[in-house]
Amino acid sequence: MNQAVTHNQPATASNRLLSLDALRGFDMFWIVSGEGIIHGFANAVKQTHGLQQDAVSWQMQLTDELGFFEKLAVHASNQLHHTVWNGFTFYDLIFPLFIFIAGVSMPFSYSKQLSSGADAKKKIYRSLLKRTILLLLLGMIVNGLLQWKSYEETRFASVLGRIALSCFFAALIYLNSSFRWRIAWFLLILLGYWLVMMAVPVPGFGAGVLTTEGNVAAWIDQLLLPGKMHRATYDPEGLLSTIPAIATALLGIFTGEFLRSKKETAQTKTVYILIGGVILLLVGWLWGFVFPINKNMWTSSFVLYTGGWSLLLLAIFYYIIDVLGFKKWSMPFVWLGCNSILIYMAAHGVVNFMSTSEFLFGGTVQLVDAKWREAFLWIGVALIQFAGLYLLYKRKWFLKL
Repeated sequence: MNQAVTHNQPATASNRLLSLDALRGFDMFWIVSGEGIIHGFANAVKQTHGLQQDAVSWQMQLTDELGFFEKLAVHASNQLHHTVWNGFTFYDLIFPLFIFIAGVSMPFSYSKQLSSGADAKKKIYRSLLKRTILLLLLGMIVNGLLQWKSYEETRFASVLGRIALSCFFAALIYLNSSFRWRIAWFLLILLGYWLVMMAVPVPGFGAGVLTTEGNVAAWIDQLLLPGKMHRATYDPEGLLSTIPAIATALLGIFTGEFLRSKKETAQTKTVYILIGGVILLLVGWLWGFVFPINKNMWTSSFVLYTGGWSLLLLAIFYYIIDVLGFKKWSMPFVWLGCNSILIYMAAHGVVNFMSTSEFLFGGTVQLVDAKWREAFLWIGVALIQFAGLYLLYKRKWFLKL
């Protein structure tokens, strides 16, 4: 893990990509503490200059009296909110980036397992099924399953559930089809989903209506999704919209296969990944004019657009960490990335990190102006999380599903 990939040495199955762990940790950082830090600084800036406290659009009021870093904090904060419906912010990238990274890991993981013997596939299937079921259950626990109130008040769809299902079906495609058929499945999923969303009429709305209550995915959720939906008329992790997320995982698989190739140098791979990212961004953006980029529906244009950004980020991390060998700066993200599911579970209900931060750093934080305290307490949360994850990493204690 500590050996850099040289300029002429492409990544192989034996060269673990530290950049992939770092990128996964970078992705998770924003939803476990990073967003709290940025929102805290932005709220302090808004209080100082009397800006709107509830504005979430990046086009919100910015006065000339704000300095560069103040404007940066406010803009960054507005990028750490989901788009209400159509459109895209950085926060919309976090979920598909995680699924993409999971896809990149598959060729590295499964190729090693497949070479272990005749019964390798059976072992992979058992492990894959176990992982899928466990993630589905953990996702429901995050939603409050153990606080059971009633069937109608329980949300069964979840972020972890979508990760489980999209990666499960993407893995089945990877393990049972040739490269050409994987491409065919990828195109079939994206084009088929587009056709269904535009051609199937929804009772009371008709066909091709892509509003919160009139789209086909929302209608399917209302008919078939068990329990409670996250939103009034649809669930952002609903049934039909999970299908295109399989294509997000497949994009990661294609990338992982390319990174394992021995034909190109690591530098050449970086260039190709960058080019691929730009192409996907352009195609996704263009497709968005007829099939809007939309996270809640996980539209086909959203798959390509977020896939483009995912490739660009991977290329940057890969080149800096695995090609050039600059690794030390990324280690906190690696600690986080190696226990990503654990920290997600901990930060979403298992551990009250903010209370811990107040207990440890509350006295020190009282020394600063009140409007800055939220940001510093969130910095404390990040320090606690990184410290705990560092200890787990040093002891090689990883939650592997």
